[in-house]
Amino acid sequence: MAAGSMTDAGAGMRTAEWRWILAVAIAAVLAIAGAVSPDLRWVHYACKPLATLLIAAMVLVSSGGSVRYRRTVLAGLLLSALGDIFLMLVPGPQRPDWFVFGLASFLLAHVAYLLAFCSRAKLLARRWPFAVYALVAIVVSAVLRPHLPEALRWPVYAYVVVLSVMAAQAAAVWAASPDRSTASAALGGAFFVASDATLALDRFVAPFPMAVVIVLATYWAAQMLIGLSATRMPRN
Repeated sequence: MAAGSMTDAGAGMRTAEWRWILAVAIAAVLAIAGAVSPDLRWVHYACKPLATLLIAAMVLVSSGGSVRYRRTVLAGLLLSALGDIFLMLVPGPQRPDWFVFGLASFLLAHVAYLLAFCSRAKLLARRWPFAVYALVAIVVSAVLRPHLPEALRWPVYAYVVVLSVMAAQAAAVWAASPDRSTASAALGGAFFVASDATLALDRFVAPFPMAVVIVLATYWAAQMLIGLSATRMPRN
């Protein structure tokens, strides 16, 4: 009976997980459709923060793993939702550009994720991920440098460093202790780097069609995977 109960509980957790994934996927698809179609802009405004907040809700109601880990991941998701809102605010003649505020919100979100990952393994637990992401950061920064406004240059560099360290630490935790939870975090970090690199190239270097689709799809893949790293974490 005990084995059967554990099997039923595991199946129930997987079903709940897929329901959250489906709900987030629907909100994300609607947000992307609204970003692509001017007639559906209001859908984008409603569903972009909603998708991130649904991931936060998934983590909030989860009972698995470390409370400290869940709370820091939840803080990162809420800061990301705030960043989502800032980045949706379109600048105009009488309206400021909120990009820097969005950048700051996401930088703090990555700090929260980094703290979460450091609670599972010490910083630099494995060094090769830091070497890989350092190379990525150098290449991206070199490409961006001639195109960045002077006022944004150092804020963007700081963001690139924090993002890269977060993703590297996620990969280092996975390398030190591979399981479903750490694999989710490592993939989430990689998707975040891909999303933000695409966003930066499109915004500052060479805008290209459908960039928003790539940016948002990889962004929510990253957030969902990081959220799942908390719900999939073995209980203490």
